[in-house]
Amino acid sequence: MLKLLKQFWVYLKPYSRWVIVGATLFFLLQALIRHWQEVTTIQISSTGWRILTGALCVTFFAHIWSGWVWTWILGELNQQVNKYQFLRVYLKTNIAKYLPGNVWHYYGRITAAKKAGISTSIATLSVLLEPLLMAAAALIIVLVGIFFEVTNYRLPLIWLSVLGLATVLIAIHPRFLNIAIRFLGKLKLKKNQPNIIAPNGYMLIRYPLNPLLGELGFVLLRSIGFLLTLLALNSLQLEQLPLLLGAFSLAWLLGLIVPGAPGGLGVFEATVIALLEHSLSPGIVISAIAFYRLVSILAEAAAAGFAWLDEHRLDFN
Repeated sequence: MLKLLKQFWVYLKPYSRWVIVGATLFFLLQALIRHWQEVTTIQISSTGWRILTGALCVTFFAHIWSGWVWTWILGELNQQVNKYQFLRVYLKTNIAKYLPGNVWHYYGRITAAKKAGISTSIATLSVLLEPLLMAAAALIIVLVGIFFEVTNYRLPLIWLSVLGLATVLIAIHPRFLNIAIRFLGKLKLKKNQPNIIAPNGYMLIRYPLNPLLGELGFVLLRSIGFLLTLLALNSLQLEQLPLLLGAFSLAWLLGLIVPGAPGGLGVFEATVIALLEHSLSPGIVISAIAFYRLVSILAEAAAAGFAWLDEHRLDFN
């Protein structure tokens, strides 16, 4: 029976991403149809456009900061790298996450790191650690939001957030992470596969606290970009901030970890609508996520273009 279920899953797995994308798009389309009239009545003032520009600038800086934190992760792995060179690599590859598969930005970073003389195992570990640290940072913000806004969250979500955070924080501890690294390395050697993860020795010497704090700053900057986008469309109250920060962080986290959603497209938007449609006007929420997606893509494209221009400026000089 187990073998039959396994074969059934192997058959369905290639189609699972399309099921996820289709379900989220259907949900978004339903929400848009229900609240279309509200969306069409929304107008942005000149002040609102300036606030949206601010959201773009904050999101742009967030991606630069995230690239800088990646160099910290490499530093935790005892790699002395040219931080500006690797920042450019990070920004240039970041836009590739919107390609089908949602892994090509990681592949680009591993390839660039190998060309710079970093082993495949270290490069792979650095791009595996990054989303784990991001997930922990997002869950911390979710729990802070829950602490201040208990009435807007259900108990299962609280327990899932606590369990998820505890799991990630334990998983990135050197004692446990290095055991997993060595086990995977030995497993690949037994299967006669290329050993992309070294079976011997420790790769992570100390707890990656600084990169974790760095990723916390990244998620907060992304959250501020979203809050500014909302503010451009509608006034916000101070007491709404914990709920909005927690909802954004949870939606962004699901967009990060759910497979089959390049750049979190669809998953992020559907989650934000589900979490906020009873706290804010649905028309405002739908408009805000549409504008924020545009802001996010523009910021990533601008950061990639900035990195490309800076690299070619150095080549020209």
